[in-house]
Amino acid sequence: MISLEHVSKSYTAGIPALNDVNMEIEDGEFVFIMGDSGSGKSTLIKILLKELEPSEGKVTVNNFNLARVRRRSIPKFRRNIGVVFQDFRLLKDRNIYDNVAFAMKVVGAPTREIKKKVPMMLSLVGLAAKYKSFPRQLSGGEQQRVAIARALVNEPKILLADEPTGNLDANNAWEIMRLLEEINRRGTTVLVVTHNTEIVNAMNKRVITIKKGVLVSDEKGDTYED
Repeated sequence: MISLEHVSKSYTAGIPALNDVNMEIEDGEFVFIMGDSGSGKSTLIKILLKELEPSEGKVTVNNFNLARVRRRSIPKFRRNIGVVFQDFRLLKDRNIYDNVAFAMKVVGAPTREIKKKVPMMLSLVGLAAKYKSFPRQLSGGEQQRVAIARALVNEPKILLADEPTGNLDANNAWEIMRLLEEINRRGTTVLVVTHNTEIVNAMNKRVITIKKGVLVSDEKGDTYED
């Protein structure tokens, strides 16, 4: 589902943000990407979304060789990738239903499909009763669940979650992780960028660790030690 072969990325003449990274993530996996601030995690996410081009190496996502994806084809490529950020990025002037529906309108989905799928997604994340609420009326955990519903409503094959629990308290963080685990059980490949060692250790998933742009470990279900 995701393949990086000898991928490097340099912004300036200094230390590369990513340095000769090799990685294979299979369809249906749940993988954590660990690393300190500045380790290259965000650069990796941007390369997978084709927001950045690698300086060297080959990147394949969902059978797309990203070097061959032309600019006009990037929106089509991204339809199979859902993204969740630390800061939610909801539209403050629209209610929850419209926030999720917006993602479908962008790709030209018919109205009847929107009316069918948006309530289904809000039900999946436990917010069906709050479809008329605005983001300001929700807790941080609820806002993140809306962001997840929006990321999933177009049925992407891959979900990239960049520090999805970074702004949440412990209880809400665990709710979000359980939701991501349920989404993974339903068949979506989930990649979570985080530095929360407590969650990573408790969930016992595959953990890829990056330090200063170098992939230093790739372990299945072992306790992560900083």
